[in-house]
Amino acid sequence: MGNKNKTISFRVNEDAFETLREIAEERDISLSAVFRDYVDTLVAHDGQVQVVPKHELETLRESDETSFPPTVEVPKSFIREHERLELEADHLREQLEEHKNYVNYLREELESDRDDVEEVIQLEDLDAASDEPSFRLG
Repeated sequence: MGNKNKTISFRVNEDAFETLREIAEERDISLSAVFRDYVDTLVAHDGQVQVVPKHELETLRESDETSFPPTVEVPKSFIREHERLELEADHLREQLEEHKNYVNYLREELESDRDDVEEVIQLEDLDAASDEPSFRLG
């Protein structure tokens, strides 16, 4: 059985959200990547993760021999590729929404056209009602 991704949803207050957004911008990554990094680190260290301001980080490193909290370096190419894929996914979502709107528009047009049709005329009825003689080629 494959390893499936799961979605986690929770609410934070506006100040915390803005702070997280600033952290993401400072690190030049997406906001969702901040959370994924934190969760990955939390899982990798069995819940022994401490979030500290950057200015306190050096003090913690000097006082602790185990280099806690751990830091991870991610190559810029990985980040750029991730951002490119996120932009492409956003673009595809926009295209999908446009197509859905167009399909809905066409359905509405079809429904309004159906409402406008008052009478259906069968070709056989026209032939039978005609006083003109019918001609057959052959």
